[in-house]
Amino acid sequence: MADQRPARIFVADSVGLDFLNTLATPLDIEVEWIGSGEDLILWLLQADLVPPEVVADLRKRAVAGEFDAVATQARKLREWFRRFVKAYKGKPLKPRVLQELEPLNRVLIRDEQFGRIVARETVRKRPTKGDGDQAPVSGLAWSRQRRWRSPDALLLPIAQAMAQLVCEEDFQYVKACEGHRCTLMFVDRTRGRARRWPPKPGRRPSLRLRRRRATAWRPGGHCASTSSVAIQRPSGDQGVTYIAFPCARYWKSL
Repeated sequence: MADQRPARIFVADSVGLDFLNTLATPLDIEVEWIGSGEDLILWLLQADLVPPEVVADLRKRAVAGEFDAVATQARKLREWFRRFVKAYKGKPLKPRVLQELEPLNRVLIRDEQFGRIVARETVRKRPTKGDGDQAPVSGLAWSRQRRWRSPDALLLPIAQAMAQLVCEEDFQYVKACEGHRCTLMFVDRTRGRARRWPPKPGRRPSLRLRRRRATAWRPGGHCASTSSVAIQRPSGDQGVTYIAFPCARYWKSL
């Protein structure tokens, strides 16, 4: 039977909030986009959080029902994090909220991240005087990677996206859509910080977000050094689909 659900939504300008939006009411009816293990895998692939080759390897090793069990854990983590975001959105986070984030830290502590030296894809000659090209000279690069030992590891990039939200974003600009019955959440990056609805559907994700997704713990996400990241620009926005919401009539005024 064909899937009757709307296309997955990526309008939050934050992967952590995009994950919260996997349960939302964009068309007057609540939609669950990660109701099964297969749903979760498709969302992770579309969000560029897991490389396809990792998914293929996990499928070979997983037992029946294992992905569904991980999806159940993901939904529980999502609803816990939703309560946290709703409680603190619209105001800066203070250090005292750290204790409330302990469930997230318990997931993060299971992560197995490591780095390795790999061949760089593009190398330039040593710069000459006045050369404005900033491409690296070395033919080697530092690559951040992750061990994916079991399907449970699929929770790790989600937890990392949540951690990035609470550590890197100003929570006073985390907002909920004010459209009728719309439950989507987003980060307001407008100059005046006065946005009341998510970005208009059809706009490309911000370059900042596309850069982050392009290097989200996959082979080839290289660091120029231990303190700065040489970001790879994604080739396109294939797989990212937007839909119109009931509050779209307001966007013309933004």
